[in-house]
Amino acid sequence: MRTILITGQGGSGRTTIAAATARKAAREGTRTLVLSADRTDTLGAILGVPTGADPVQAAPGLTAWRPDAAEDFREDLVAFQERSTSVLDLLGASRLDAEELTPLPGAEELALLRALRDAALSDAYDLLVVDLPPGPQALALLGLPEELRRYLRRLLPPERQAARALRPVLGRLAGVPMPAEWLYDTAARWDLELAAVQSVLEERSTTVRLVAEPGPSGTDHVRTATVGLALRGLRVDVLLANRVLPHTTHDTWLVGLIAQQRKALEGWRDAYGGRPGVHEVAHLGSDPRGGDDLAALDVPEVGPDPSPVEWPVTERHADDGDGRVFVWHIPLPGAIREELDLIRRGDELVVTAGQFRRILQLPSALRRCTVDGASLREGELRIRFAPDPDLWPEGR
Repeated sequence: MRTILITGQGGSGRTTIAAATARKAAREGTRTLVLSADRTDTLGAILGVPTGADPVQAAPGLTAWRPDAAEDFREDLVAFQERSTSVLDLLGASRLDAEELTPLPGAEELALLRALRDAALSDAYDLLVVDLPPGPQALALLGLPEELRRYLRRLLPPERQAARALRPVLGRLAGVPMPAEWLYDTAARWDLELAAVQSVLEERSTTVRLVAEPGPSGTDHVRTATVGLALRGLRVDVLLANRVLPHTTHDTWLVGLIAQQRKALEGWRDAYGGRPGVHEVAHLGSDPRGGDDLAALDVPEVGPDPSPVEWPVTERHADDGDGRVFVWHIPLPGAIREELDLIRRGDELVVTAGQFRRILQLPSALRRCTVDGASLREGELRIRFAPDPDLWPEGR
């Protein structure tokens, strides 16, 4: 199944673009599901059909779904309380009733990830369009499965499960309950669920469409979001310049705004014209509502599966001619040299690009090397590694 993630500048019309993209694909015969995490039913208002906890048919071939974060949160917390009865009793804690539970910040995003996973496992759809939050929140959300899986492995290492038979004995010796088997089972279940979401995000057929209004703030957002998405290994297949005004007008008040948009669009074409490419969506003069307005929006078609994002490792002779080095190529279009930072920690590399950070597992060959330097050229971070004589076999 093809997945299109739509994010961008706050207030730039992301939900409208998501609805128009989904509706256009459905009209062309593609079984399409559009997901949104908005607390308010913006998606339903645009489609002309109320959306909620259950998927609804918004048009022929088009299903819309806005997961109920509150209900998911209540079910998960009640189930957690039931499993942790002994620990809660030891602490003297009183249980919470389902009726008094309200979702915590971030519950909507977690509900969206769960719905994304469920939709990807379904064979009822050919295309999944996901209306993500604005850029910074979306990037944090997209990194959540990988980060949570890393935390789980650190807090509850799978290898410690081998000591299950000793846990009752250790509990009696220590005088306090030891982690119960359900805790490890729960962690394993969470890891599987997060892995399923992560696999959807890392699929070759998953791409991002970045939405922004042409102008100074939109330009800043596009550069920042492009760096963050690239660091996550996500491909932006098109940059959508939304609400573009007509090139000519008799309204003198709009002349300055049009000129500002044209200047921004020229800069975007210079920076992103080759890849991902810039697509203009004209301003309709009002907020789109209903099928006719969505059909009038010239959103790009869903093309074939894109080529995968590659971070190749190449080998070359060292600059001084003595020995060889390996170079890890990480595409980071829009990155600024002064905002980059690298830290090697064991078999991991912590890469910081501006406000974004990701902890990367080193490829196996590079784990036996030391970092020998890095450079940023043509939108690509190139990290040099020199073989460690103590770890690298002789003659290799």
